[in-house]
Amino acid sequence: MKIVVLAGGLSTERQVSLVTGSSVCRALRSRGHQAILVDMFLGLEGYEGALADIFDAPDGLLGSAAIEGTAPDLDAVRRGRADQSPSLFGKDVLAVCAMADIVFLGLHGACGEDGRVQAAFDLLGIPYTGAGYLSSGMAMDKAVTKRVMADAGVPTAPWRDITHYEESDIPALVEEIELPCAVKIVNGGSSVGVSLPETREELAAALRDTLRYGSHVLVEKKIRGRELSVGVLGDRYLPAVEIIPKSAYFDYYAKYQTGGSEEICPARITPEQQREMGEYALRLHRALGLSVYSRTDFLLDGEGHPWCLETNTLPGMTPASLLPKEAAAVGIPYEELCEEIVHLSLAVRRT
Repeated sequence: MKIVVLAGGLSTERQVSLVTGSSVCRALRSRGHQAILVDMFLGLEGYEGALADIFDAPDGLLGSAAIEGTAPDLDAVRRGRADQSPSLFGKDVLAVCAMADIVFLGLHGACGEDGRVQAAFDLLGIPYTGAGYLSSGMAMDKAVTKRVMADAGVPTAPWRDITHYEESDIPALVEEIELPCAVKIVNGGSSVGVSLPETREELAAALRDTLRYGSHVLVEKKIRGRELSVGVLGDRYLPAVEIIPKSAYFDYYAKYQTGGSEEICPARITPEQQREMGEYALRLHRALGLSVYSRTDFLLDGEGHPWCLETNTLPGMTPASLLPKEAAAVGIPYEELCEEIVHLSLAVRRT
């Protein structure tokens, strides 16, 4: 098949996405597909051949990609594009995607997981991997996901929606909010825009920091416990993986830098805890209307009770990412996993 692996984009998870996309592209090419890697935001600015021949590119347009210790400077990325149009789609991106049998979405964060790309592709009749536009948008919004959890009977920490527009709103909020807590921007990923304040001073700083990303945040009671994640593939859940950060918690650095965390799969939990979290992950996957695959994150408290944090509709897909590790634990090699996502997605798009 001719497959565009779409990655990059313009979100705080841009570099993570490029590493995911490069890994997926290599895997699909190893399975005999004509896969090419395309940066959604920069497009084909560096490609000098004929567009009709692009799937014959011997290297699949693969470059080098690595994840730095901090999130990328998106203003610098914007300035670096020759085409300074406001479109999030770079040069010839839509044209080459329309030529493909399917687009593998290697995007992460607000630029790719919030449903806008999926909606555009639906309007253009371009098949793509993963969930559709509405369920993607719902899952990307942490406040919406919390409401769906409540309706579906999936346990989650007590929380509240907060909208604050200026620093002058913060003093009153600091007095109202119970500590310790977690402060999260509603549409963030990879722990960007997440703080875990223990004091009023830390809470005020956290609320000020979120203003960089927008005015809408979610504040939830802090649950202390083990961090676990459960993937869903097709109509089944995968073995849980436990994440043990080397730092205070599973932040951006711990997620992506070598030695930042230890990941144990299958997690050292009881069969009952595995079944319980697996069924909660499936229940939330279905309640949100997701399809093909997802990954749901949990905290397991000291009494052994799971608390659901969020669902990722386009989870990391490098060979070292959590979902591929879970798939490997049940005998699905990385290359086979990437191809299964393609086939499952084609079946969904044809219905």
